[in-house]
Amino acid sequence: MVLHSTRWLALSYFTYFFSYGIFLPFWSVWLKGTGLTPETIGLLLGAGLVARFLGSLTIAPRVTDPSRLVFALRVLALLTLLFALAFWAGNHVGWLMAIIIGFNLFFSPLVPLTDALANTWQKQIVMDYGRVRLWGSIAFVIGSALTGKLVSLFDYRAILAMLTLGTISMLLGMLLRPSVMPIGERRAQAAAGWPAWRSLIGQNGRFLACVSLLQGAHAAYYGFSAIYWQEAGYSASTVGYLWSLGVVAEVIIFALSNRLFRRWSARDLLLLSAVCGVVRWTLMGWTTALPWLLVVQVLHCGTFTVCHLAAMRYIAARQGSEVIRLQAVYSAVAMGGSIAVMTIFAGFLFQHLHQGVFWVMALVALPALFVRPGVTARA
Repeated sequence: MVLHSTRWLALSYFTYFFSYGIFLPFWSVWLKGTGLTPETIGLLLGAGLVARFLGSLTIAPRVTDPSRLVFALRVLALLTLLFALAFWAGNHVGWLMAIIIGFNLFFSPLVPLTDALANTWQKQIVMDYGRVRLWGSIAFVIGSALTGKLVSLFDYRAILAMLTLGTISMLLGMLLRPSVMPIGERRAQAAAGWPAWRSLIGQNGRFLACVSLLQGAHAAYYGFSAIYWQEAGYSASTVGYLWSLGVVAEVIIFALSNRLFRRWSARDLLLLSAVCGVVRWTLMGWTTALPWLLVVQVLHCGTFTVCHLAAMRYIAARQGSEVIRLQAVYSAVAMGGSIAVMTIFAGFLFQHLHQGVFWVMALVALPALFVRPGVTARA
């Protein structure tokens, strides 16, 4: 069956983020349902995040021929499905560690490679990337809300069933043939040596430290908010709706970002994000009252979205190949490594401090107020 390329791309984003909307909010709940302690859950989730970091950094850059992008996506989708099915085979900690590493290793490169495919197709056909990518955010909302409802009606096992369904649909969608196959020149892999990378990190150290603190402070939220809110008496469906609210706020700010923040520098945006982070994580540790949780989730557009917009603005102001290298370092360190490390610590802290872990996250975000980069990059 042949599908128009823009619809093929929209379907790929939809099925990926539908699966991610199940995995990210609820995987800690599934792990808890198997009888694991918060400390062990944090270790497993942290190992998975390290695998995501390695997958994006090592697997995605190996696809240098645009004409092979669709094939690469199909192979990765198949491997992701196989590891999702392997979760059904047992719940021994060693087995779960191996499977969660494998699952994340092959699941994570799907987004950068799909983005690369979108960039390739934009040179071949007329396509509004924003309108295509929006289906991913919509799918995340549907996946998290639907899974929360099913867990409330049944039990934690609905999470794995939904994840399996999501990865099957992802593979089936990618097996469809796009109407226009990607073509383009083979990209040469960047051959920047260690001195160039070391210089890049040194010149942008304050920026990388700031965004790593702000993104790393999300670790307790990503890993343990669902468990925390369920223990406070909320149903899994309510937890799903709360997560969906955060994503809706994120989508709105992304859509209005040019109008709202056109005159803001990257430094100013990072200040706003840091203030939102301190307020948000303090509120999460202070109360579980529903009106305040609604405020907490709306603040996701400040803690994540504004930080990401600031990073994109800062990186876009760099010159030449520095843009590509700094983008890679930002994705690997701030969006991968910092969250992975903090998730491991968050598991230990949640087990011993419970809601106090969110106050620790507020303390993690606090130094970002003072380590913001001095360079102002305006759009």
